[in-house]
Amino acid sequence: MRKLTTISDVRLFFHRNERPIYFISATNFNLAGIDERVQHFKYINYIDCFDGRHPNVFVPKETPHAEFESIEDINNYLLEHKEVIDYIGGRGGKPVAVFLMFDEKTEALCRELGIDVWFPPAALRSRCDNKMETVRIGNKAGVPSVPNALSKVESYEHLRSICIDAAIGQDVVIQTAFGDSGHTTFFISNEEEWHKHADEITCDPEVKIMKRINCRGSTLEACVTRCGTIVGPLLTEIVGQKDLTPYKGGWCGNEVFPGAFSENVRAKARDMAFKFGNQLWEEGYRGYFDLDFLIDRDSGDVYLGELNPRVCGASPMTNHAAFAYADVPLFLFHLLEFSGQEFDLDVEALNARWADPEFIDSWSQIVVKHTENNVDVVTQAPPSGIWKQGVDGTVAYHRFDYHRAAVESEREAYFLRITGAGDYRYEGADLGILITRGRSMTEDFELNERANNWIKGLKSYYYGKPLEAVHEPATPAAGAFKIL
Repeated sequence: MRKLTTISDVRLFFHRNERPIYFISATNFNLAGIDERVQHFKYINYIDCFDGRHPNVFVPKETPHAEFESIEDINNYLLEHKEVIDYIGGRGGKPVAVFLMFDEKTEALCRELGIDVWFPPAALRSRCDNKMETVRIGNKAGVPSVPNALSKVESYEHLRSICIDAAIGQDVVIQTAFGDSGHTTFFISNEEEWHKHADEITCDPEVKIMKRINCRGSTLEACVTRCGTIVGPLLTEIVGQKDLTPYKGGWCGNEVFPGAFSENVRAKARDMAFKFGNQLWEEGYRGYFDLDFLIDRDSGDVYLGELNPRVCGASPMTNHAAFAYADVPLFLFHLLEFSGQEFDLDVEALNARWADPEFIDSWSQIVVKHTENNVDVVTQAPPSGIWKQGVDGTVAYHRFDYHRAAVESEREAYFLRITGAGDYRYEGADLGILITRGRSMTEDFELNERANNWIKGLKSYYYGKPLEAVHEPATPAAGAFKIL
């Protein structure tokens, strides 16, 4: 095979790709649009967001299964589903699978089916995903975290002594090793707050205890390759908005736009991502990853927050930014790294180009959750597609589409429905994702009027029946696992 040395080579390589590649997950959200840049790329999903109208999404008929406790359970169910096995087998070739989340059972099922997994091993991903290990990897790379202590905590008195020894104060944020930050981040400043979360903290062998700072969250995706670490743009994070999520620290969207951060902050984050990616390579990890950063509003310091050794909720923003159309989406470098194809790309020049604000346009995405403390069954839900907002703020369905680029103005939005008719609606359930041009936040990082109109309007199209009315038991509990 001829060695690839230019972006044009990379484009042509994937245009002519012959290997069937499958993104197996609950929905196609995280890698939406990759099917249009990679020949023979298909989605195998559990949730039919498109009512059967997306040509590259395959959703098997549901069969009896144990209650899902994780997205790994969903993926393993799909890999054991006869319709999925027949679909992959019927398309032939030497299949490849990529995932949002997977475990050792997923790897075993893929081996049985002759499917190559194009990600680092689950065991390595799990080790790197541990928030304590993230701090340690960062320390080795020279990428600092907010001042912290890593320790088991046995009591409030024990916590106070740890904080004194580490000189991080008594107003702290505690994170457990794994899980969505909306469920596993605890803000502790007194004994009363400690007792609210003590059982969740003391059961872990080690937690991250960090000084509480006045911070602004941000996120950045990158990809470790044999030619170096390729870095995407720094995105803002929408966190803990009460109209979107019931969780205080819960992620509920992102924005990307020129001028979102000062050049100083963007340069610091890029440099930290390069260093962290190089250290990941030393740890044996390669491919796509995401770093969350905490920017101290008082000092301007930039700190490492979390590592997501995978694609994540910000991936659709990164892979549809302007530079992705000028060059290729970041995820294609991940596929290239695992493809076996030889390449030698000028990563330094690529990073310099992607750092130019001219290669960034303005978009936002909002994850809309059910925020009421109740459980019911949805009888009507808004369809996926293009929606319009009137000058009076009212929201109406315009037409079906599965391309976010079809959004022409800030008065239009693409809505990806997650919870549909017949599904349970419970506190924290993902109703859908709204993608718009322009910003959804004010300069003070509160939802702007346009965003509030979108949220209120889309939620008004949901109708549900109480469980008693449909004679169904309450199955999902508040805080069920995240699927995005």
